[in-house]
Amino acid sequence: MKSGDRGAFARWLAGAEAPIRSALRGFAAQVDTEAVLQEALLRAWQVAPRLVPDGRENALLRFAVRAARNLAVDEARRAGFRAPADEEDLARLLDGLALAGPPAGPDPLLRRAIAACREKLPPRPRAALDGRLGAGGIEPDAAVAARLGMRLNTFLQNLSRARKALLECLRRAGVPEAELSP
Repeated sequence: MKSGDRGAFARWLAGAEAPIRSALRGFAAQVDTEAVLQEALLRAWQVAPRLVPDGRENALLRFAVRAARNLAVDEARRAGFRAPADEEDLARLLDGLALAGPPAGPDPLLRRAIAACREKLPPRPRAALDGRLGAGGIEPDAAVAARLGMRLNTFLQNLSRARKALLECLRRAGVPEAELSP
């Protein structure tokens, strides 16, 4: 991530969002935790290239959790509230993150089932899905559609068909419904 790699940051973000939200839970009634989360993630993006690891795991995540908590405390005070007094919980969370290894990857059996179902997709829906995934959330759908030689509406219809076909295939493969929910 030191090189400003957006893909690496997006992958980090996928695992970082839940612990940061958890750290903000006590502030939900006092501040706009979504705004605080977004600001903390922006700060993490800005700091990531300069962050010097301290030898413990998850340095950027620990920074982001601390930044989010500090922002939430400031916002709560600004709004006339007292910040929740659960610094011990925060210390335990940060210590747990420092001792934990890298976030666990996805279930390998589920990944294989997804790959097998993806192979079975018709060509156009598969191209739409591959285009969307390849864009990594950075490129707008209209640009992806144009690159694939599809009109935006056609692209979105193919994407919808791909999703439905993947879900149906995964259900037939016995993937538990809980794994299929967003």
